[in-house]
Amino acid sequence: MQPRLASAMIAILCATAYPARATPADPLIAQAGVAVVDTAAGKIQGFIRNGIFTYRGIPYATAARFMPPEKVAPWQGVRLAVSYGPISPMSNPSSTSGDEMFNPHRYWPENENCQYLNLWTPALHDGKKRPVMVWLHGGGFSAGSSIEQDAYDGEQLSRKGDVVVISLNHRLNAIGYLDLSAYGERYRYSGNVGMMDLVAALGWVRDNIAQFGGDPGNVTLFGQSGGGGKILTLMAAPAAKGVFHKAIVESGTFPDMGMNELTQDVSHRVAAHTLEELSIPPAEVDRLQTVPYDQLIAAANKALATTARELEHRDFFGATMFRFAPVLDGDYIPQDPVGAAFAEGGRDIPLLIGSTLAEFNTIIRNPADKLLADSKNRWTPEQTRVRLQEKYGDKADEVAKAFAQAYPDHKLADAFFVDTVVRPGTIATARAKADQGGAPVYAYLFAWESPILDGIAMAYHCSEIPFVFDNVASTQTAHGGGKAAQALADEVSQAWVSFARTGNPKARGLPPWPAYTREGGATMIIDASPAVRRNHDLTLLAALTGKPL
Repeated sequence: MQPRLASAMIAILCATAYPARATPADPLIAQAGVAVVDTAAGKIQGFIRNGIFTYRGIPYATAARFMPPEKVAPWQGVRLAVSYGPISPMSNPSSTSGDEMFNPHRYWPENENCQYLNLWTPALHDGKKRPVMVWLHGGGFSAGSSIEQDAYDGEQLSRKGDVVVISLNHRLNAIGYLDLSAYGERYRYSGNVGMMDLVAALGWVRDNIAQFGGDPGNVTLFGQSGGGGKILTLMAAPAAKGVFHKAIVESGTFPDMGMNELTQDVSHRVAAHTLEELSIPPAEVDRLQTVPYDQLIAAANKALATTARELEHRDFFGATMFRFAPVLDGDYIPQDPVGAAFAEGGRDIPLLIGSTLAEFNTIIRNPADKLLADSKNRWTPEQTRVRLQEKYGDKADEVAKAFAQAYPDHKLADAFFVDTVVRPGTIATARAKADQGGAPVYAYLFAWESPILDGIAMAYHCSEIPFVFDNVASTQTAHGGGKAAQALADEVSQAWVSFARTGNPKARGLPPWPAYTREGGATMIIDASPAVRRNHDLTLLAALTGKPL
């Protein structure tokens, strides 16, 4: 907790008064009686910052290792919700690679009891039923947290959009997705307890959000990368039916990590190899309950690698690797979210889906100093031609022509960095959703280039997040701030809020945004001058991947 907030909390006393609205002039209010709310488990005390009621570290469930979550035991008196709750343990605390400048991070104490959420709302008990926006963090299914990035703070989005914003932690990696179902009924759901945590959190929202000025009948999930994959998975999980009503998937379409789940042939092998690494006989599987986390995750990560070598499996980056992900068990998750068809459970859920132009091809997987020393924005036309030929070989001219047609406002050098992993998955998912004939799907591509460090980062993985949350003022090292960045944040955050409120992402400053169809392929290109293009990059992606789309 920050010193200023900590000192303010000292004076808090249990109380039950309910103010109708915060005073915007007060930067921080934490005195007795302010921001106390009744929940199903008991009263909680939050605080008010810049006019927004704020609650940190609300427990939404509890669970033993590998076991499904259970409701929190009720408490007496008033429980403080002024400091973030523990986050899930991770073998690698950051899901990024030396990009603190562009994705400034926060780190927090880890604990397997990590089922906590954070909430921001403009007012309590004022008669309004506000849209609820629940953020699911990135980091695949193995890393990340609700507060990992500075950009995740929900205060500004809540204020600007007059919405309730929630972020949450849940179990990750081996404690969330190690499938021990082959070793007895007790562990039937151990491969999906991380997803069960999310459903429990949404159940908490359904049961309590009206007390915070939110509408339990209008809940939108929005998440990036692994968070987007979690949302797609929830659309295929019967247990999640009815607890959310709209979905926004940002850069979350990865094979084997959201679009498609791990099969039990894979997950059972991983579990078996984990036991072998720990020298635990299958008959003594219960010993896993007390193995220290560091030993457990080290063994599980080795098991993932061993299984990948056995099955000669390569991930979406070409590495011989499996990653933890939900398990297609035929029960909790009966079908792939995006398989032969879009999951039936998502038929009536409007979807907004998209990716960024460069994704992982700049700072996320490449050192910023090397990118700067060889900045693509300083390449001469001849250097650009040579670089494209080095990367694409005899397809270089074809790629150059297709890129110029797809992105006429960008430099040809950008073709060297264009994403070929997430964008094809986005198109496949949008097509499957549109073909379903249910609720509409809207597509976007975030192409705005951060000017920081000579523009080397381009539109990188995570680059849209500060704009979605309207947090450009607090993340200026990522994009430089200024009027251009704020104008884009105004458009993007308004579009996301509009979608949460109505199911249509219209916003001032954006042209009319048609729903996506296989034939029409309408995609909003979010850039300095936003525009709708139709199937604009199919030729480019076919040239880059060697596969027609």
